[in-house]
Amino acid sequence: MNNQEIAKKVIDALGGRENVNSVAHCATRLRVMVKDEGKINKEVIENLEKVQGAFFNSGQYQIIFGTGTVNKMYDEVVALGLPTSSKDDMKAEAAKQGNWFQRAIRTFGDVFVPIIPVIVATGLFMGVRGLFNALEMPLPGDFATYTQILTDTAFIILPGLVVWSTFRVFGGNPAVGIVLGMMLVSGSLPNAWAVASGGEVTAMNFFGFIPVVGLQGSVLPAFIIGVVGAKFEKAVRKVVPDVIDLLVTPFVTLLVMSILGLFVIGPVFHVVENYILIATKAILSMPFGLGGFLIGGVHQLIVVSGVHHIFNLLEVQLLAADHANPFNAIITAAMTAQGAATVAVGVKTKNPKLKTLAFPAALSAFLGITEPAIFGVNLRFRKPFFLSLIAGAIGGGLASILGLAGTGNGITIIPGTMLYIGNGQLAQYLLMVAVSFVLGFALTYMFGYEDEKEVATEVETERLVQEETTGNIPAALQNETLVTPIVGDVVALADVNDPVFSSGAMGQGIAVKPSQGVVYAPADAEVSIAFPTGHAFGLKTTDGAEVLIHVGIDTVSMNGDGFEAKVAQGDKVKAGDVLGTFDSNKIAAAGLDDTTMVIVTNTADYASVAPVATGSVAKGDAVIEVKI
Repeated sequence: MNNQEIAKKVIDALGGRENVNSVAHCATRLRVMVKDEGKINKEVIENLEKVQGAFFNSGQYQIIFGTGTVNKMYDEVVALGLPTSSKDDMKAEAAKQGNWFQRAIRTFGDVFVPIIPVIVATGLFMGVRGLFNALEMPLPGDFATYTQILTDTAFIILPGLVVWSTFRVFGGNPAVGIVLGMMLVSGSLPNAWAVASGGEVTAMNFFGFIPVVGLQGSVLPAFIIGVVGAKFEKAVRKVVPDVIDLLVTPFVTLLVMSILGLFVIGPVFHVVENYILIATKAILSMPFGLGGFLIGGVHQLIVVSGVHHIFNLLEVQLLAADHANPFNAIITAAMTAQGAATVAVGVKTKNPKLKTLAFPAALSAFLGITEPAIFGVNLRFRKPFFLSLIAGAIGGGLASILGLAGTGNGITIIPGTMLYIGNGQLAQYLLMVAVSFVLGFALTYMFGYEDEKEVATEVETERLVQEETTGNIPAALQNETLVTPIVGDVVALADVNDPVFSSGAMGQGIAVKPSQGVVYAPADAEVSIAFPTGHAFGLKTTDGAEVLIHVGIDTVSMNGDGFEAKVAQGDKVKAGDVLGTFDSNKIAAAGLDDTTMVIVTNTADYASVAPVATGSVAKGDAVIEVKI
């Protein structure tokens, strides 16, 4: 099957062009925003040639094709008519998904990922210079100075890069951000490293009690200054007339934020950063390699959860402070074990499709991208994933015992060797990689996979991925009573002027003619669907009922006008919490009916789903009983 034929089958399995809002891609995955998840034929997609796995995460249906192939498949689906979207647009939509912690970590990633290439380049320059030193080939004076420019500049101006990137992410003017960041490391300020060395250079003293130095190498203070600065700039721009905005807004932003940055935020968060650095080093220096064992064991589990970008902050801090990154070797061990487990599955299976899936996924892992190996193979059979965590823990412990520390970050395993050539640790690095590979392969080959025990169906695969990515393990269904999400008058579902609902095709429930424009949670639940138009919500209660609340009939056509959602997908709510608001007058003006349906969509899982309310219902009144 050629790429165009695969693309046609992908589109059909997605529910057709009309079910796709937009498509984009990253290094390994086709990222699709769909209108109705229920229309996707996931079994067909996951069994297509060249597909290495598929799962929902961050509000996107992500189809793993692997490096290189994904670019070709993206071109094919776009040529066949799928609407495109930039990764930034998708990030903006996906940023609304997940809990506050996941959203915060994604923000860290958005800030630090664009900076990683220069840190990688700097680490490689350090490796080359270290190689000359190891070979006892001294560089001439001027050339040695030039190499210092290559290896030191990124860390000297690091706060400028961080503030620039933070302004970009938080909607400020990146040019203002980079100038503000460079002010923090101005040559007119005492150099932070020179002051710390205890030489003749001392801190400036303002007002007799505020010590001020440059923020060379600082990461967290620059990030906080960037967040506050971007929000402050946007606030100033709102009150400054357009005619003088160009003059006043940058002037006020730079003046106020330079004062806050150097006199308040910088000193305070520099202390906080030092404590974080001390704690990080304490974990990494635990005796007997325990720190590496711990981090190596959990790193790939953190990758599955999607919050692994927190390591970017810690790695950049370590590099700025010591020009050495112990995390890199530990993370390499974890990723090597993951790839080795995938190789073991590929070697042992007699399934030709699984073989063609496993080996490219393993190669991708050895080049530094483990998602195809995780989601396409190891999590699918579960044991290889967890056995690789054990192997990664042992490899990480060995990395700590050997004292391995790379000269950069962002590259691992095969390309990562460049970070150890010049610091005299290449042999130890290769030993650690070999041990991690052998353990990951051997454990999986002996205990983790048997062809005749392939009992994981595609539905089970999806469930496992969802459990690992969200932490939501389904509980057994329970009897429960739902309270009304709408204040108003009860209407029999059969009397609703919409055959989809009145026929019971969506499930049993009730309808309410609203007297107030507020939607409440009918039980303690998690928000599984929050439509961007604000007209409908899907909930899964803690006792297992799946509830759809649909405000009005055909109100999706209003495109959110008159509606305001107060929750996002993944939010946890209590019974009576406000999910959203709506304006019945606007619905009427649009010529539509505001009757609101409350449907138990998994009615088939229960012995009975029965309305228990008639007449008018107030907040907190019981409306539906479900019994197993």
